[in-house]
This record gives sequence, C-alpha cells and structure tokens, in this order.
Amino acid sequence: MGSTLDTKSLDKAFEGRPDLQAAIRNAAAGGPNYIELFNEISLHVSSLIPPSSSEPASKKRRLDEELTSRPASKGTNGHAKSAPSATGAGAASGNDPVLLEIKDISLVIPQRKKYTLCFTSSHLYARLPDSKEPIAGIRYAWSDIDYAFCLPVPEKTQKQYNYILFPKNSIITPTRPATGAPPTPEPIVFTIPDSAPKPGTISGPEAAAASAVADDFKTLLDWQITARLRAAGKSNLKIVEGDVKLFASEQKQAHRPGEKAVFVKAFRGSKDGYLFFLPNGILWGFKKPMMFLPHERIAAVSYTSVLQRTFNLSVEVDMSVAGGEEVKEEFELSMLDQEDFGGIDGFVRRHGLQDKSMAEQRKAKRLNVNVVKDEDGNVIGNAEAGELEKAAIEAEQEAMDLEDEEEEDYEPGSEGESEGSGSSSEDDDDDEDGEGGGDGEDSEEEGDEL
Repeated sequence: MGSTLDTKSLDKAFEGRPDLQAAIRNAAAGGPNYIELFNEISLHVSSLIPPSSSEPASKKRRLDEELTSRPASKGTNGHAKSAPSATGAGAASGNDPVLLEIKDISLVIPQRKKYTLCFTSSHLYARLPDSKEPIAGIRYAWSDIDYAFCLPVPEKTQKQYNYILFPKNSIITPTRPATGAPPTPEPIVFTIPDSAPKPGTISGPEAAAASAVADDFKTLLDWQITARLRAAGKSNLKIVEGDVKLFASEQKQAHRPGEKAVFVKAFRGSKDGYLFFLPNGILWGFKKPMMFLPHERIAAVSYTSVLQRTFNLSVEVDMSVAGGEEVKEEFELSMLDQEDFGGIDGFVRRHGLQDKSMAEQRKAKRLNVNVVKDEDGNVIGNAEAGELEKAAIEAEQEAMDLEDEEEEDYEPGSEGESEGSGSSSEDDDDDEDGEGGGDGEDSEEEGDEL
C-alpha cells in the first residue's frame, strides 16, 4: 500500500462526499498506519461500485446512502451525529452557515487538542484552523443533546471550566456491553479559562451580539449554548453547575485554598478522576469513559470498604430499556476521603436515593461483624446498626475482650505484666492500621522496667 494516500481510490470511493474525503485526508496525517487503513477502506468501497457507468443511477445512490448511514446504525462516535437526527437535523458540513466561531478552544474529549468551535443553527462541531470541514467524530446535533454541564476544572491555580455536552445514549458506558450492542457515543468536553476572549477570537454573523456578553468566556458560552438549544426545541435543557449549598468537599484545595470544591477525588477502577454531586445526578470525569448517573436512574447507593481514612461508593444503576427486561449494573467509585462522608451521605438522603448499605449482596465486600448465621454457617442477616458504626462496635468489643482477659489473668503483684499485655494488644491494632509500630515497644520496655 505504501506510505502515501491513494487519492484516486479515495475520490472514487467517496465521490460526491467532499466532507468525508477531507476528513480522511486530515486523519491520514496521523501516520503510515492510518494511511494504509484508509487505502484499504477506499479500495474495498471502490470494489463495491459497479464498474460500468451504464448501471442505473439508483444503485449508486443506494450505495452512497448505505455508506453514510452505517455509522449511525452502529452508533459510532461522532459519525452517528452526522446522520439525520430524530428531529430532522442533517449531517454537519462546512457548507452550513456558521453563526459563531470561537478559536483556540482546548478539547479534552473526544480528542485532546485545540480546535476552532463552530456553532450553526443545527450543529456544534470542531474544525482545524486551516480547514472549513468538521472534524470526523466531533460534530453534534443540538437536537441530540440530552445533558449540559459547566464544571470547574480541579487542581488548577487559575480557575478554568469544563463544558460537557452529552448526546443521546452517551451518559453511561456499560461495563459488559451486550453482544452486538453498538458502541457508546462520546460526549464533547472542552475547557475555557475564567477570563475574557482575546481580540480576534470570536467571529461570525453573531459576533456583534456576542460582544455584549463577552465579558468572559463562560458568559459567552452560556448565552450561545442556551440559545442554540432553545432554537433546537430544547428550551427545558439547562446548563447544570455545581452548588456549594448542595455539596461542598471538606478538603481544602491546595491551588485555591479560599474556594470550596464542589467535587471529591475518586477512582473508577485504576483511573483517577473526580466526582461531582449535582442537582440532577452524579458525574464522574474527566477521563474516558465519562459517566453521568441521573437521579432517576439510580436504584441504590451504598458504602463499602469503609476504612479509617477512605471508603468506596457503590451506585446501582437501572440500565433497562423500554420494552426490555429489568437490568441493573453497579458502578463502584473508590478511595473517597472519609472526611467527605457526611456531605455525601447528606446528598444521598436529601435526594431520596435509596441507601442499601445493609443489603445481603454487599456483605462479601465488608467484614462480617455481628452477622447472624444459620446452622450451616450461611449469613442470613446482619445486626449492625450501620456501615460506619462498624469501627466503633469493633473497638467496644475489643475493649470488653481486653477487660475480660485482664480480669482472668490478674494476679496480685503482677500489674506490670498485665499492663504490658494490654499494650501489646493495642500495638497489634495499630499495626493493622499501618501506624504506631514504635509505641508498643516502648510500652513493653516500660512494663519490663516495672
């Protein structure tokens, strides 16, 4: 295949689709592997085209229609948005009148790169500065947007915001997708600074109107996104932001200590990220795959692996589809700081999310403290008052056991040995927590001296 793009096959395969041709040429700049892949695709598509021009035009039209509709039918990212939407929006094209352009916007998802954002009456898309064509995979019909957010970017000295727009069927990526299920579309995430746009950044027919709200990027984008959603029939869709009155972390931000954080650190598997507790649900970001759990989809919330400094949050989500059987999946967010438990639990209770910390299926993830078992040793119940009371119950039980041991072992004149024994037990407890190895030795030395 060589390391050059076969433009002849490309032009033949996608005749009449200059947007696809331009997108492939741009993507081929990624390296020889991409070039070979696109050459093979072009040759294969060319082989499907009837060799004789005397063939009925309907066949060629049908082939073109199949090619343009395949991505949408398979739910692939970005291209799915190019197909006609449920509300009649067609494919985004460089020929569409652009109402507003904003240069040098940093995208985070689907691709981490600076692009020019283009706002049309029907679409939002990204393009390169030297091209008029939308980037494949980064074009979204306004009528397809289901959720919109503007959230602070964590751990930045200078305040920044991430805008997140979720198209249809993109908020949750199943851990184990069903066989033959289409890939989950990706949202668009882009970052703006907390400052005014530089001169020359904004252009387009609506630039004059935009100048009235261009005191800062956030005000400008709130105005433009809201206007475009309203024009697409999405007037009820609001841009959701974090609210310190609803949730604020107890952790001080090292970069901006005077500002309360509306997020907490949390791992999803091996990926570190941030949890936002929002008026309409729980969002985890900003790494792929992004996830948003609306309140109405949450079936249960529980706390697992509760330790001295951290705990895990398990969220059971309703994954059922209309007309199908009931399907639920659990997502676990781990390593949350214990200091934030009170705020998170308050959020769960305030929104009426079901707390199933005592559910039987969660006991495998927790220490079996005060469990009720049948004659065969199977767990049939739990006498605990609550997940977070486990540590207090264990400490009380250990203290009672220690007291009983001291009473049984007590002999007149051997008080020092008894104290030494008690210190050793406390030392064992400290070792389990990963702390305090030296204090036990000092206590034993004091006991020997006594």
